[in-house]
Amino acid sequence: MPQYPYALRPRFAFPILAALLALTSATASLAQLRVPPTSREAIQYSYAPIVKRAAPAVVNVYVRARVRTEIPPLFDDPFFRRFFGEGFGMPRERIQNSLGSGVIVSPDGIVVTNNHVIRGGENAEIRVALADRREFDAKVILQDEKTDIAVLQIDGNGAVFPTLEFADSDAVEVGDLVLAIGNPFGVGQTVTSGIISALARTEIGRSDVQVFIQTDAAINPGNSGGALVDMHGRLVGINTAIYSRTGASHGIGFAIPANLVRLYVNSALTGQKVEKPWLGARLEAVTRDIAESLGLSRVAGALVLRVYPGGPAEQAGLEPGDVIVAVDGFEVTDARAIYYRLITAGIGNTARLDVIRKGRRISLTLPLMAPPKPTQDDVRNLSGPHPFDGARVANLLPSMAEEMGLDDQEGVVVVLSVRSGSTAANIFRPGDIILRVGDEEIDNVKDFDRILRTRPRVWRITLKREGRVLQFQFMG
Repeated sequence: MPQYPYALRPRFAFPILAALLALTSATASLAQLRVPPTSREAIQYSYAPIVKRAAPAVVNVYVRARVRTEIPPLFDDPFFRRFFGEGFGMPRERIQNSLGSGVIVSPDGIVVTNNHVIRGGENAEIRVALADRREFDAKVILQDEKTDIAVLQIDGNGAVFPTLEFADSDAVEVGDLVLAIGNPFGVGQTVTSGIISALARTEIGRSDVQVFIQTDAAINPGNSGGALVDMHGRLVGINTAIYSRTGASHGIGFAIPANLVRLYVNSALTGQKVEKPWLGARLEAVTRDIAESLGLSRVAGALVLRVYPGGPAEQAGLEPGDVIVAVDGFEVTDARAIYYRLITAGIGNTARLDVIRKGRRISLTLPLMAPPKPTQDDVRNLSGPHPFDGARVANLLPSMAEEMGLDDQEGVVVVLSVRSGSTAANIFRPGDIILRVGDEEIDNVKDFDRILRTRPRVWRITLKREGRVLQFQFMG
């Protein structure tokens, strides 16, 4: 019996030695994996090499802005001023602090973030903090509310910054592994992992060119403007929104595709405005009823309702009743997906449209051109002692309606913009369609010249906003 342990030793010597060799080999393999992975198998051990490459280019963005609180028009009524004093309801300023994330995309300090992160940034103090704790001032060089993209320039005094390379977001597939990097809740730089859950999401967009990449990587408040990166450490998208009823992540996050972000970065650097190509047609999303009536196998695509004479759609050969189902080989679910494909293709190029016409699939070539500009006779800048002071209005041309996502048959005069701090800024929004002033219908912008000269004692204004008819009344 005393020899029993020694008798076992030879039997286990080789397995133990083999295990030690295997462990040593595994350790060596793990060490080798600290270099950037080149395959999906290589990332099964750690994301650390990707994080080391990507994280230094993801920054915290701090914004301190003076926000002017405008008063509702009702508070400017003489009735309120009489009973509550002249100071009641006066515009007030307050300090608003916001926190978000951003991504450095060029060595000289160009940063991409969300527009909602730096809202009010024209007159704000913007501070950018890098992962290595260096901090720099920054300024806004581009803001686009429709796409929620903003571009900043870091004041780095010649410093060279770490950057993220743009990926081709059109090459991303559902199921691809991704990392989300940002500063959630202000706790500091945080990395979460997940997959691409869906592509070309358009349901949550506020603009007709907003298309999103959906991911289940945790995205929380403060992640806005942060990076969604692939397994090569390249920028796939800018994290921008989550679907949540509590404000916390539930595994449904959305990112702006890198290909659209790159357009706006180039615009900021070159000064050339990003323009949505003019289609020259009125589109409607294909519903289940429309799909059944047209004999379509899928509820997807966009139905052509009208084709405007002389426009690109007519030149391409589109006809009312056609259903656009793909652009340049990419399937499209609705009109927003179509416009996204057109804007990323770029003005001056062509796009191939796959169309279902009377049950047959055909291919058309669409020339991509800028929308025609309104003439001076089509536009008015309004000023004076009336509710329209500070508004810029225009005749609602088909190209303008398409650009603003409106139906040109809903009205004839649209509000293009309002001057900040003006009377009109308290009443109107870009995209409002002016239907009547008093009892008079507005047929064109020339009507304003005549109506504004009348200066009625009571201004009754009827307009259409986002499909709803609204009425306002003001003392003259």
